[in-house]
Amino acid sequence: MKNVKINDEKINIKLYPIYKMFSWDLLFYYAIIFLFLTQVKGISASDVLLGESLYPLFKFIFQIPVTWFIDRFGKRKSLIVGNIFVALSILTFIFTLNFSFVVIAQFFSAIGYVLKGTAESNILYDSIPRGKKRGSLFSLIDGKATSYYYYLDGISAVISGFLYIVNGYLPMILCFIFCVLSTIIAFKFRETQDLSPLKRKSGSIFSQMQTALKDIRFSFKYIFRSNRLRSIVLLSGIMSGFLTTLITLRSSLLKDLAVPEEYFGIIFAVLGIISGISAKNQARFHKKYRNKTLRKLCLPISVSCIIMGILCMTTLPLSLLLPVVLIVFLIHYILKGPYYVLIKRYLNNFTTRSLRNKISAANNYIISLCTAIISYISSVLIGIVPTTYVIAILGCIVTAILVVLFDYMRSRVGLKPEQYPKKEIEITEVH
Repeated sequence: MKNVKINDEKINIKLYPIYKMFSWDLLFYYAIIFLFLTQVKGISASDVLLGESLYPLFKFIFQIPVTWFIDRFGKRKSLIVGNIFVALSILTFIFTLNFSFVVIAQFFSAIGYVLKGTAESNILYDSIPRGKKRGSLFSLIDGKATSYYYYLDGISAVISGFLYIVNGYLPMILCFIFCVLSTIIAFKFRETQDLSPLKRKSGSIFSQMQTALKDIRFSFKYIFRSNRLRSIVLLSGIMSGFLTTLITLRSSLLKDLAVPEEYFGIIFAVLGIISGISAKNQARFHKKYRNKTLRKLCLPISVSCIIMGILCMTTLPLSLLLPVVLIVFLIHYILKGPYYVLIKRYLNNFTTRSLRNKISAANNYIISLCTAIISYISSVLIGIVPTTYVIAILGCIVTAILVVLFDYMRSRVGLKPEQYPKKEIEITEVH
């Protein structure tokens, strides 16, 4: 049985980079979805952002049922079901008739990505043998997988931009096909946890959901007792919400600057490939900056938004503004690649297998809440002022929060294992 388990873990480790390359996020999607909804479907920019604010709200609502589902049926089945729901969300976008369809699509997407977000990285982490190098091995494999995704995303972005000119539906159809492919790959994973005790649990689904709720409450208690985890989870929520909202705001800004649709794909393709290269080199960021890594990755993103927003408010010609905008986009993509890899590594450090699911669930709650708030604020603002003002305002708010948060984290995050209080550490691993 032990050899079977080891073989299963090896299969998961080999499969994970291939799976993540196709399914970490949507392909053929982000370069054109804003244009698809506003031009093909006739949805207003404000409603597009409002729909995006409902997505994390749905994620917030479904986190407890999803946590119960994962505990009950395991990470492998959760990945499969999650990918099916994501595919359904793309189908709904394709057949959208009005804003109500957008809400339904975001509903399906939320369920899918809560399942995927909680289970994906944990399948990999559970499959890596325990030891001092576990954290570094996780970030190495996850970084490589993330870079593969960005490379493929870059290629798909170029194709989607030109296909959109031919027919606005073609990129969305390809997006759906890749969602189906992701589901097929998910079937190949092996389960990493023993489900037999969970299947023998007595009581109704309602009572088991109550148990799941208690687990979530325990997770929050554990997190808020830990200065390190409290800081990282709060940072994760703010940055994930900010980066998610910026996806739509970048497309809206390019549209306001009258950039031709076919160039959207090329721009985001180049940026995606660069992000893939930086994600693959996340270890260098960590090695160079150590306990200042998160500060170096996050603050330049928010500060550059302020600078870009202010410059775009001026009467400078487009020939000068567009290079500035593209340079700022470049900064964002260089830094977000390693950020997404390293933030998961820091969350998983010093945890047990049973605790990782709960911390992931609690982290997803905070991300959903922060994303909903930031997206809603953006949807209100974009109905009142131009996109460039929205970006500048968000940049100011996020920068102010980050400055305070990083000052708090200075003596609480990024320490050597022996420098942490015992309550901070479940398993000693190299940070």
